[in-house]
Amino acid sequence: MTTPTGTTRVPQEERTRAMRARLLEATVELLVERGFGGTTTTLVSERAGVSRGAQLHHFPTKNALVVAAVEHLTEVRAAELASAAGDLPTGRRRTRAVLEMLGDHFASPVFAAALELWVAARTDEALLAAVAPLEQRVGRETHRMTVELLGADESRAGVRELVQATLDLVRGLGLANTITDDARRRRRILDQWAATLDATLHAPVDAAVDAPAREVADR
Repeated sequence: MTTPTGTTRVPQEERTRAMRARLLEATVELLVERGFGGTTTTLVSERAGVSRGAQLHHFPTKNALVVAAVEHLTEVRAAELASAAGDLPTGRRRTRAVLEMLGDHFASPVFAAALELWVAARTDEALLAAVAPLEQRVGRETHRMTVELLGADESRAGVRELVQATLDLVRGLGLANTITDDARRRRRILDQWAATLDATLHAPVDAAVDAPAREVADR
């Protein structure tokens, strides 16, 4: 549709969607920069270039805004991982590349923003009610994707726990990285863990089954 002057008029629905996206992006940016306590609706509206009235119309409270940002954040995290997964190599370098992908994700600003929400939700029941189900969903999807990318057979004893330990490891390394640049130590740890995964996940089935028995016998 065009106006009498020939300029294109953007449909209201599209303008509203773009405005909401700016508000959510601004919220995530401020969570990373200032933390949950330092993120205010006023700062968000200023960062997004949206009037206070318009912002309050869509998100009347800080929690309403942050809850919407949590959902937005979930979509961003899923898209980032899916995109990175498509670029992974095949062959011998794949396991290490998978760990690098996961390590980069959990050391990213997106994870830092999510971490702020986790901490705030610990003492805010309304925020926890929104954050917990989303994080559970993201956790299940991340686990599923990690199993697929590693070619892990979870029907084998201990493999599911090994995948869970892998995600706990990269999440913990990401947490350490929020305080100081931990890239060098993270690389060394992931190098060793990749060797551990390859030796276990790709071991002959008989060897994998017999390993626990040998450990018990050696005690």
